[in-house]
Amino acid sequence: MQRTTHFRTGAILFLLPALLLFAAFFLYPVGYVVIVSLMKWDGMSSPGFVGLRNYSALLQDEVFRISIRNNLIWACAEALIQVPLAILVALLLARKPKGWKLLRTIYFFPHVISGIAITMLWGAIYNNERGLLNGFLRLIGLSEWEHNWLGGLDSAFPSVLVYGLLYIGYFMVIILADISSVSQSYYEAASIDGATRTQQDWFITLPLIRGTIATCVTLAMVNGLRQFEQVLLLTNGGPANSTSVLVLYLYKELQNFHYGTANALGTVLIVLGGLIILTVRRLFNAAKYDM
Repeated sequence: MQRTTHFRTGAILFLLPALLLFAAFFLYPVGYVVIVSLMKWDGMSSPGFVGLRNYSALLQDEVFRISIRNNLIWACAEALIQVPLAILVALLLARKPKGWKLLRTIYFFPHVISGIAITMLWGAIYNNERGLLNGFLRLIGLSEWEHNWLGGLDSAFPSVLVYGLLYIGYFMVIILADISSVSQSYYEAASIDGATRTQQDWFITLPLIRGTIATCVTLAMVNGLRQFEQVLLLTNGGPANSTSVLVLYLYKELQNFHYGTANALGTVLIVLGGLIILTVRRLFNAAKYDM
């Protein structure tokens, strides 16, 4: 009993610094955000308690509904398009075709470049008059397809969304690293039984890297909730707020000194992020037991 008590005391002492840092840099800021979300405050006058009025106002705000819809579309697109593309490329590179190391570097290279620089590059590509995309359409004789990609209500959000889905290098590297840790004995046994490489990937590789895939899906969906700079630089939420996202909406509320509403938006983002993490974990755990 005494040894158990000493062990618990030692464990608590070892964990105490980490717990203090967690409380100071996570629990306190989150608590502060939640409390201020219940206030009406412009940052200068004294805050006044308004209860859930900030949340009620958000639910009645069309821009908020558009923003949350865009974020959910973004999160689902990253989980259902970007991550599967990363898995496919990782599976192909795991076979180590000729030049696979160069290809791995090329796929990952955009992630070492500033996101703002890449956003400005795509802004030039989408430019209505001198953009590369419209210029290419003119070159191949499809000038009737020219479009104001970032200025049209029907094309602005897809244009902002689609280019980010092309950058799969981050998730590809994570998945490729996990694939390389799978024992070759599984594949050797499967080859002896006559399994093709595709069957080996489907029945051996993918089940064994399920945990990594779940992590990538979680990161991708949470990243879909955090989109900000590319929307700000490309469209600033326009036209007619059709490309607005939650973080951009929060940023504009801060600019207007609506700190209560901004913190309510922050609380919504925290709750959405938590729900996404729990949902992804539950789905992958259910799939684990079904197999």
